Amino acid sequence: MYIAVIIPCFNHADILRRTLEGLSIQSLKPVEVVVIDDGSEDNPETVVRDFVDRLPIKFHKLYKNHGAPYVRNLGARMTTAPLIIFLDADAELVPNALEFFALELESNTDADFVYSNFFWGIKRFKARAFNFDALKKRNYIHTSSLMRRSCFPGFDESLKKFQDWDLWLNMAERGSRGVWINHELYRIEPRRQGMSRWMPRIAYLVPWSRFGFMPKELTKYRQAEEIVRKKHGI
Repeated sequence: MYIAVIIPCFNHADILRRTLEGLSIQSLKPVEVVVIDDGSEDNPETVVRDFVDRLPIKFHKLYKNHGAPYVRNLGARMTTAPLIIFLDADAELVPNALEFFALELESNTDADFVYSNFFWGIKRFKARAFNFDALKKRNYIHTSSLMRRSCFPGFDESLKKFQDWDLWLNMAERGSRGVWINHELYRIEPRRQGMSRWMPRIAYLVPWSRFGFMPKELTKYRQAEEIVRKKHGI
């Protein structure tokens, strides 16, 4: 069970250490770890240097910000292990997470990826059993899921949001099936910027049209959602 871990990093040097600490104590060690600096203003390379004796880790710096989909695709090309997990730089795995993921995928030979619940700060995000029809309605699978490299089609680099939803829809349309692990296998640190910036749930439920306006962030969310829905005909 050989796993490559790909970590995009954009201004996350302060919290990257916690992510790498979590990787370094996994019961199942990854065979490849690549951290890609996506044009950060801080210096994640100094953090990575502290782990070269504890992890099979590589660092790659981009001098211009390209966005998470580009960086994840680049990381996939830089690695060769048959199993891949894209781990956000602000995500901390529980110590047996990789082993849990890998054993579940090994025992479900007809599945191409496995996913779990997680914590976003103190909030618990619970997924559900894989169902393609349910996936068409909303995404319930986080990017940090273990998948078979042979089935990974790549992220759509034109998308600014919902890249993970688009990925799982792409894979499902190609016949891939996922398996849900009903445990919280990692925790994501909430941040004001970057990949983990979400609005409170109530903001998505407010009938903004009645008030004649909509928050800028929510407008971007709705526009991106519509792009993915049109792309997949849902």
